Amino acid sequence: MARSRGKRRPMSEINVVPYIDVMLVLLIIFMVTAPMLMQGVKVDLPEASADPVENQDSEPVIVSVDATGQLFLNLGQEEQVLSLPTIKDRVAAVMRRSPEKTVLVWGDRSVPYGEVVTLMVALQEAGAPSVGLVTEAPQ
Repeated sequence: MARSRGKRRPMSEINVVPYIDVMLVLLIIFMVTAPMLMQGVKVDLPEASADPVENQDSEPVIVSVDATGQLFLNLGQEEQVLSLPTIKDRVAAVMRRSPEKTVLVWGDRSVPYGEVVTLMVALQEAGAPSVGLVTEAPQ
């Protein structure tokens, strides 16, 4: 009886090379799509040259104020108008879970300054250690 001279692998050994290829493809897909997932309400941001926020480790809480002064919060997939007390309560709940979370305000350039300040004070009362304003870089 002839024996095969080739090396035989034991049945318990799994070839992981195809799995590594699949994982690398998934990693690339997630890296490309993650920046596109940032959602918010369309606002006309004011232009200013400023340094970026330092804490970029986690996704920030973003409160948007559109041109009519309506408030939106970026938690979940909702795009409904919320009142200031509702936003304050929801941000307070987020800040209790993650006290170091960054809170940003996307304010349309036509919104009166007083409304943005009122929103920022409410966010600080909700527990946000600091509130940042999002602007576009001047061109």
